[in-house]
Amino acid sequence: MPEDAVNSAEWVTTSVPYLAPRAPGQRDAWSAETAATGRRGSQRIVQAGEVAAPGEIAELLGVGQGDRVVVRRRVMYLDGRPYELTDTYYPLSIARGTRLAGTAKIPGGAVTLLAELGYAGVRAREDVTARLPSDEEATALESEPSQPVLQLLRLTLDAGDRPVQADRMVMPARLQRLRYDLRVG
Repeated sequence: MPEDAVNSAEWVTTSVPYLAPRAPGQRDAWSAETAATGRRGSQRIVQAGEVAAPGEIAELLGVGQGDRVVVRRRVMYLDGRPYELTDTYYPLSIARGTRLAGTAKIPGGAVTLLAELGYAGVRAREDVTARLPSDEEATALESEPSQPVLQLLRLTLDAGDRPVQADRMVMPARLQRLRYDLRVG
């Protein structure tokens, strides 16, 4: 557990490890980060394949609302308990027919596969909001509908400023602290 966590239930995380491809043989970023702190991180892929792009995702990816995109929907677990709902969307031109469209775990994670396919992210933009969860989200997170969640929307762009990935992550606010360590100048 990071030394500056407020309590033993809170998890402090930064986005940077999740944006860079992993070296051959390395675990995905979530498994590696949790293991480094003596915790156990796992995930369950609940859906993968082509779907109609929801409005906010269509806007991020620069496609029309309802256009087909590839999604990987996962429940992330920390020490065996649901910790985060993560939906990752990819333009169809990038992900159709790749392992991104399947339910099997991807060695090194999806960011590593994207880089192997020639779509390395070089810039990311994140928007974080707080809200109440939907009933479905509260159930999946094993929390009360009255307990706020944080929603993080992340857009990853390649060197040509083209969208390669959009993520929507929902996590119980009481368990999470997001850290941004920025270099200015």
